[in-house]
Amino acid sequence: MADVFVSGDQYHMFSPVLRAIRASFRKSHAPVAFAALLCLSTAPVLTHAAPTAAKTEAAPAPEGAKNTPPAFQGAAALLPDDAVTHHTDTFAGRKISYTARAGTLVLRDDAGKPTARMFYVAYTQDGADPAHRPVSFFFNGGPGAGTAYLHLGAAGPTMLSFPSGNPTDGANAKLALNPDSWLPQTDMVFLDAPGTGWSLPTDSKTADKTFYGVKQDARAFAKTIQLWASTNKRLASPRYLVGESYGGIRSIEVAEALAQQQNLLVNGIVMISPALDMTLLDTAANPLASALVLPSYEASRLALQHKLSPESAAHQLDEAYHYALGAYLSTLINTPPTGDAARDFYEDVATHTGLPQDVIAKERGAPDPGAHDVRSREGRLYSLYDGTLSIADPFPEGVSNSDSPDPVLAGFGRAYGSAFEQYAATALNFHTDLSYNLLSMKVNGAWDFRGDGEPIARQIPVLRRLLALNPTLRIFIANGYYDLACPFASSRWVAEHIPVGRNRIGLHLYPGGHMLYTRPETRAALAQDVKAFLSP
Repeated sequence: MADVFVSGDQYHMFSPVLRAIRASFRKSHAPVAFAALLCLSTAPVLTHAAPTAAKTEAAPAPEGAKNTPPAFQGAAALLPDDAVTHHTDTFAGRKISYTARAGTLVLRDDAGKPTARMFYVAYTQDGADPAHRPVSFFFNGGPGAGTAYLHLGAAGPTMLSFPSGNPTDGANAKLALNPDSWLPQTDMVFLDAPGTGWSLPTDSKTADKTFYGVKQDARAFAKTIQLWASTNKRLASPRYLVGESYGGIRSIEVAEALAQQQNLLVNGIVMISPALDMTLLDTAANPLASALVLPSYEASRLALQHKLSPESAAHQLDEAYHYALGAYLSTLINTPPTGDAARDFYEDVATHTGLPQDVIAKERGAPDPGAHDVRSREGRLYSLYDGTLSIADPFPEGVSNSDSPDPVLAGFGRAYGSAFEQYAATALNFHTDLSYNLLSMKVNGAWDFRGDGEPIARQIPVLRRLLALNPTLRIFIANGYYDLACPFASSRWVAEHIPVGRNRIGLHLYPGGHMLYTRPETRAALAQDVKAFLSP
């Protein structure tokens, strides 16, 4: 998790501390607001439509849907009717004809009054047997992030491609056919959370209480999934959840809500760069969190020194993991060393991380991944989201953390918002005057992280129950080597401490950062591994 500072129209994310967690214990009756794990916002970047021909038609109501839609007021009234397009494209040498439907599903309260219009884009293969064809439901994280990242970054039929050799150039990103789309393996439904993308609550005054919290959010997604599956006669299809970043927590909560509230069990969950337990990301207060991020520092150092190869990576990362949870953590949790012992410890940490020893000493052996002096080295400013990715440091003399831009956060990642608007209008025939809300700071700031009777909702106990109650549930976790926001060691540590179903959790590591799919070779490897996961 990370703190967000707002300066003008810039969103800045820094050290992954959880001050709101600690505040929640002091104010147990106040909503707990967290900052986004993946805070990327829109910018007016021009892109080109993907090279795919589509046939369009007026969208009939799905079979079984009500013919008379409710009347909406305000922004919700500006969303158009569903749009249906038909496509034929070739993925990995396989020609596939499929139908895309972009539209909304209506959530209602107990009295039947509409509470939200949930935007979705569904891709379904034409002529496939729905009893055997899987359907996967996608969502991003934040909280407050739209799902354009996974849609155009990883799995959709169209991707946002960045210039070869210049991955930070979002201004020249282009839409193109995604050769690594997951469509050959699964139908896909991309869902925006209420208050993000084009998903709109009908009453902004009650949206905080109704939607913006761990448990409320899970209920909304579970009902939306049930509505889509029921309306499209897909209740008998194998079903999967796919979540990125905070979407890891969301996927666990949604799986629980689907089972307990909608009587739907999922076959599997795919988590990409997931947050699994917020306390495991709190490097300011939890020494274990500092230890779990250390292997990602070391992986970044090895890559920058050209010492990390496909043949050696597994062994090197395993050694880094055991050092972090062994000698490093043992020193960190004990009485702080002094004198020569302190100097030796800081030198050892500097050797492993590649960070300057004076910075390590100032940080007392536990470097804050978001701090400017930790990210700034030799005139380059490195990203919290990818320890190998950097830009020229605009403040090499030093600057307050709140004024230090992140290369991913404030840079190329912004391109996904306007790219999705372009794609929706040209390829999906979905036209609206509403801007696509790629990141909602309103949702983020209002988020309630409390559980049912808990100051902070804890997802690991929920995951343990899911694996025990559903003996065939399988979990796929993908992490990037260089992600300092949601480090791979955190996923490994959680998996190692699951008592039931550990053999049904697969950990997959790839060269890359938080948005690991932005690297073409990693996106392709992820798609191949997901293919195997979806075809057990």
